[in-house]
Amino acid sequence: MGIQMALAGNPNAGKTTLFNDLTGSNQFVGNWPGVTVEKKEGRLKGEDDVRVLDLPGIYSLSPYTLEEVITREALFEEQPDVIINIVDATNIERNLYLTLQLLELDMPMVVALNMMDEVEKEGHHIRLNQLTLELGCPVFPISALRGTGVDDLVKGALLQAQNRQKPVGKRSYPNALEKAIQKVEQTLTSEQERPRWSAIKLLEADPRVLESVTLSDVEQKALHDIRAALERQTDDDAEELIATARYEAIEQIVARSVHRKEETHTLSDRIDAVLTHRVLALPLFVVIMFGIYWLAMVGVGRNATDWANERLFGDGFTVFGAWVPGVPVLVENALTALHAPLWLLRLAVDGIVAGVGAVLGFLPQMFVLFFMLALLESCGYMSRIAFVLDRLFRYFGLSGKSFIPMLIGTGCSVPGIMATRTIESDRDRHVTIMTTSFLPCSAKVGVISMISGALFGGSPAVATSSYFIGMAAVALSGLMLKKTKRFAGDPSPFVMEMPPYRLPLLRNVLRTTWEHVKAFVRKAASIILLSTVIIWFASSFGWVDGTFTMLAEDEISHSLLAGIGSAIAWIFAPLGWRNWQAAVASLSGLVAKENIVSTLAVLNQVSEEGLGEAIAAMMTPLSGFSFLVFNLLCAPCFAAIGAMIGEFRSAHWTLFAVGYQCGFAYAISLMIYQFGSLFMGEVHPLGLAAALLTLGVMIYFIAFKKTPPTHWESNVTPPRMA
Repeated sequence: MGIQMALAGNPNAGKTTLFNDLTGSNQFVGNWPGVTVEKKEGRLKGEDDVRVLDLPGIYSLSPYTLEEVITREALFEEQPDVIINIVDATNIERNLYLTLQLLELDMPMVVALNMMDEVEKEGHHIRLNQLTLELGCPVFPISALRGTGVDDLVKGALLQAQNRQKPVGKRSYPNALEKAIQKVEQTLTSEQERPRWSAIKLLEADPRVLESVTLSDVEQKALHDIRAALERQTDDDAEELIATARYEAIEQIVARSVHRKEETHTLSDRIDAVLTHRVLALPLFVVIMFGIYWLAMVGVGRNATDWANERLFGDGFTVFGAWVPGVPVLVENALTALHAPLWLLRLAVDGIVAGVGAVLGFLPQMFVLFFMLALLESCGYMSRIAFVLDRLFRYFGLSGKSFIPMLIGTGCSVPGIMATRTIESDRDRHVTIMTTSFLPCSAKVGVISMISGALFGGSPAVATSSYFIGMAAVALSGLMLKKTKRFAGDPSPFVMEMPPYRLPLLRNVLRTTWEHVKAFVRKAASIILLSTVIIWFASSFGWVDGTFTMLAEDEISHSLLAGIGSAIAWIFAPLGWRNWQAAVASLSGLVAKENIVSTLAVLNQVSEEGLGEAIAAMMTPLSGFSFLVFNLLCAPCFAAIGAMIGEFRSAHWTLFAVGYQCGFAYAISLMIYQFGSLFMGEVHPLGLAAALLTLGVMIYFIAFKKTPPTHWESNVTPPRMA
């Protein structure tokens, strides 16, 4: 039977970086039993019989968050052969709290002191032999980012696992507490695999341990008496007493094991003085995001996207003087040579290649965008933005904790929605779930690029405005929703560790970028491909003179899809786009937002090269911007809606959220088009009246409606493990 290693550590300690380094491409992702939290496992490189389990990042083993519950139960149920505890050596005091709790489990364990290169650079020194003696388990200095020390760590962990070597020695707490722990151990007549850990948790009144341990009436009374006597003697709550004892133990360990250079202002401090400045922070954030979108949409990305659209998915290109036909030409020539029937030829060229190719044509811009965002995250800047935006979000009834899921959601809304479970308040969590998808995810980048390129000359201002429109939508929603009984209440407190600034490692940035690109391509090869085939069929067949038949290219107005689109097009007429093709494209976006691009390509019967001209013929810049904003803010794709169902655990809440998102998107797009038309000298009386009424309702909620009493509390709780 193989060996299993479990990686445990605080958030931002480098656990994921180490996991990626240990497993490489041998990773497989699933969900923990009973919940939709991602479960990462992998095989150790070069060792097929050694599995590595990546546990959620936590600060303690107390069951206050879902991540802590999952980590605890995984350690007990999976029974790993060895725990690798990743400790951030630059912030060793805070990280050792979890270390002491892991040692109490009495399982084979090694400590990986990560970021030791930064400790040495700052002039500090950690006495590894002394720290090993203090903890009673092997300690290995590593840099997960640079891969140094990892081989020695793996060898040491395997040795501990093979020998089943448990931590040496027992840590003693203050006299009164230690005596109470020993009394509880003696009281437990039932067999306990970890008697000391169980005794400490019972003294803490840990609810999940109380549920799992069967105590007789005599044992329950004895436990109550021991805890009461301890609290009377110390005049303190037992749980607080144990936490204080751990922190005092950590102080002693650090005093004997760590030598620090005299404190000076670090480079991170000097950079933070500018980037987190109360006045400069937000303008700098706007400038940085504009620069990123300029590089992605214009500076680098546009040339690559133009080549992909005009050459790779267009007529063709030259390589070493030889002409290589584009994908549509190659597919058409191949099928013609095989004497394929007309319907198959049109399906392949006008359906699959035109639809999927229109999406993949924007891949270069997406790659640049993902790469730049990964750079910001790797260097530590995004953590600062969460801190800076906490001050701003509180004006709108939210906390900086809400920005973390939104940041994750810029890659994909699904993990962003799942990340809301770290927010303690149900009210704040529900608002965040409903608004996380307002920020553009990777699937919406193609829509942004399409509208920006077709109607605004590829201006980065349009792409950047999409990001900040999403943030403004979050702010407005927070202001309005917090004025209702369902969501009234103060925002959750926000505490976040600021990691030091680091030079991003290219291989890690490229790996993160590749994961986003791979997920996008996988979706294009599955969901978008299937959707494109359905859309092509519905747009290529219809009734002509009472006969259901395949339509000629100029008969698309008789298609099944044209009938559906025409039936709903009137709904979007006040938003400025009253043609049925745009209505159908928005509807297809509920399946996957990338479908909007492919649907318009199929319905206009154009390749990627001609899509911009087709869009320009369908929409004005104003109506096109209204179209863009609606599809940015309306309900997300089916996968994200499924994640919302999993987090809400309520059909009622999910329907409410989807209805709010669609209604809010419609309201904002309506005002953009109607007020924009008025500014340009065009007046649509009914539409303008509706826009003014909508604006009035929003102003009432924001400025005049009183916040109701905060007596309401949701009955919906975060899902727990089965």
